[in-house]
Order: sequence, then structure tokens, then C-alpha cells
Amino acid sequence: MKILILGSGQVGSTIAQNLATLPSNDVTIIDIDEKALHHLGSHLDVQTIHGNGASPFVLEQAGAADADLLLALTRSDETNIVACKIAADLFNIPARIARVRSSEYLEYLLPDREEADNTLSIFNLTETISPEQLVTEQLAGLLSYTSALQVLSFADDRVRMIIVQARQGGLLVNQEISHIIRHLPEDADCQICAIYRNNRLIVPSPQTVIIEGDEVCFVASTADVPIIMRELRPKEQRTRRIMIAGGGNIGYRLAKRLETQYDIKIIEFKSSRAEWLAENLDNTLVLQGSATDESLLNEEYIDEIDVYCALTNDDENNIMSSLLAKNLGAKRVITIVNRSSYVDLLEGNKIDIVVSPHLITIGSILAHIRRGDVVAVHPLRRGTAEAIEVIVHGDKHTSAIVGRRIMDIQWPAGCHFAALVRENEVIMGHHTETVLQDGDHVIFFVSRRRILRELEKLIQVKMGFFG
Repeated sequence: MKILILGSGQVGSTIAQNLATLPSNDVTIIDIDEKALHHLGSHLDVQTIHGNGASPFVLEQAGAADADLLLALTRSDETNIVACKIAADLFNIPARIARVRSSEYLEYLLPDREEADNTLSIFNLTETISPEQLVTEQLAGLLSYTSALQVLSFADDRVRMIIVQARQGGLLVNQEISHIIRHLPEDADCQICAIYRNNRLIVPSPQTVIIEGDEVCFVASTADVPIIMRELRPKEQRTRRIMIAGGGNIGYRLAKRLETQYDIKIIEFKSSRAEWLAENLDNTLVLQGSATDESLLNEEYIDEIDVYCALTNDDENNIMSSLLAKNLGAKRVITIVNRSSYVDLLEGNKIDIVVSPHLITIGSILAHIRRGDVVAVHPLRRGTAEAIEVIVHGDKHTSAIVGRRIMDIQWPAGCHFAALVRENEVIMGHHTETVLQDGDHVIFFVSRRRILRELEKLIQVKMGFFG
């Protein structure tokens, strides 16, 4: 593929790194930051073009006439949208994906249209990536399970993958995984995909013993998740009180989405924004002030807060307010951190969960550009592993996996079959005699990202399928 990437920031450079490792990809990066381009050009096998990605002259210079895919990932929504429009109208680039942060573009519906088209349909985008929306969904998932470290949804939310730290008092702690069947109802099932012990991966077998402190990654039908959680942790009180620091796009969206389910307080520093929040939120208490103001936190009974969410645009402010909230008695702290170098330092110490918007955004983009019918890609373990959902197609003659039992397929080392969803049926990966069928949604846990190319080849359909 010939791929043009607009923007050499954290998202653009990481995507370029993913794509440039494949010799079949011809990657060109366009940006107005010469220094960043020089750095990328010296580290990756990519071409770099200095200029504005929304300029037809710059796009032409970058080879837009022959491009297969445009990824518009700059910080400017307007640049991304205009670039995609030019790519469609002037250069006929088949696939055009834009990163769009403002909710105004996404939510404004065009009048007199049969379908619910928003303004973006005018600009001929094939896909949009909304980091704020993706992060809001991730946070909402985390808040629905008190102790989860990561919550991922697959197959229209029929299946979830959860990462949770095992704690004394869980029914399965200090027992073999095979014992889980003793405690589960007859119709409940799960697949434990991986265990991380002291940051080292353990591929579980039925005889593996789970110990306190293990980070356990499991897949289960969404309805069964609370039952499986009790296997790994003592029963905990339901989340009721949430405090959000930062009333920006993410803070507002999260409060709007959850205010009928929880008691929510939101702290916003700017008085004009605080007034706007108060007018647009129905059941949320809006406080104007600083989230690092100790007296304000104490006045608002921070020691009674179940979950404190630091969601401002400032990493340092998020980190400091989270540490302060934890120190003052908040039971659980979730913090947004954009700089990837900070994520590894913080998670699991005083801060319970660190959410990286860039990693979430990158996963969404990768789902659009991976070969095969890839529905979702979620980075795990700070990007060192991935959870992938694919739809398999074909038959025994056109596919390497359809029409075959799970146990008979030679999966790449480091690729673990987690579950499959077939219409309304959810089948866990340990049912290895299951025969894969056309249209199955298959969920994989991939512990080594370098084998992704092998997995892509395995799930692709031979050309005869389309004949």
C-alpha cells in the first residue's frame, strides 16, 4: 500500500512506525514541523514532505495520485477534514481517515437527509476517529467494574475482555485455574487468556495457580463478567460517587453519559466553562476551582469519593491532582496521561489506572488499516500486546481456518485464541473442537506484536472466494 500520513505527532509517528515495518508499505509523512520530520526520517524507512497537508500542491508532491490511503492525523480538525476532501475530489484516494476531535462536526446532523448524516459526510471521509469519544467509552467501561484495570468490548458488546489484579479473598486465588468450574453457574464460562506476574507473561494452562497480585486477562460473555470478577477479587462495593477534574470534551461527555447512574461532581477551573457545564448538565454538581486545591477537595468530601477521574489536557496537573486526591482518601484514581513515557512510571503505584488517549486512538486506526476483516484492535500492556477482533470469511477451500477445528489450526506463537461469537452464541477458546464458520467473530489475545503479519496472512481469504 502507498500510504500518506498527515501529522508527525505522537499518533502519526506511532502509526508510521507500525506501517513502515512492513516492506510492502510505502509510507510518506507530511508535516509543517521540519525538526520532527527529520527525526522520523532518520529512524524509520519513510519519506518525509515538509508542508501543509491540506495543500493540493503538497499532496501532489507527496504522490497523492498513486496513494491507496490517507491518514489525516494532525492536531487540527479543519486541516484533516479539508485534506480528505481534496484527497477524494482531486486525487481519488480510495480510503480517507480523519482524526476529528470536535463534537460539533460529529453531532450536527444535516437537515433533509434520509439517513442521520452529519456534516462530515459532505467532506467525503471514509472513516473518522474521535479520540474524545473513544476515551469516554473506555472510561465508562472502567467505571462499570470497580476494580478492572482495562475493559474492552467486542462483537457489539456481547463479549468483554477484562484485565484485573487478583486479590486475596477471590475464590480462585491460590487455586488452579481448572477449579473455576466449581464456582460458576452451569451456563457461565470464561477464557483466561494471559497472566502477568511481576511484568512477566505466563501463558495459562488448567494447572496454573493464580496468586495475589497477578494481572489476569480474561474473556467472558458480558453478562458473566461480574461472576468471573468474584473469582479473582473479594466482593467490592458498587461505585456510587464520582469526582471528575476537568470539564473539557472528555469530562463533559463522561458526566453527560453517566449522570443518571452515579452521583457526579465535576471541577472546572475556567468560570465561563463551568457556567456552560452547569447549563448543559442536568444531574451533575459543577464546581468552579482548581483540582489541586486541597481545601476544595476536603470541602467536597474527597474521602467519600469512590472514583476520582483526572481528565484535563495537562498531564502534570492530572498527575498531581490524582496523587493529592488519593492521599486525601479517594478510594480509586483514574488519570489521563498523554505522554507515553509517563504511563509506565505511574500505573500501579499511587495512581490505580493510567489511560493513554494516544494508545486508544492508535488501536482504532489500526483496526481500519489491518489486512483481513478486522473489526477492533485494542493495545494492551502499554502497547506491547494487543486484543484483536476479526470476522473470518470463506470456506475450507478459500480459507486457512474456516471449516477447521480450533485445535487443528497452526496458530502463530504468541497468538492465543480467546473466544468466538456466532450470531447470539458465545464460545470460549478452550472448546478446541469447535469448527470455525464463515462470518464468525473471533477474538485473539496477541502477546507479541511482531507475529501480527503471520496472523493477518492466516485470516485472509484466497482470491477464489471473490470469483
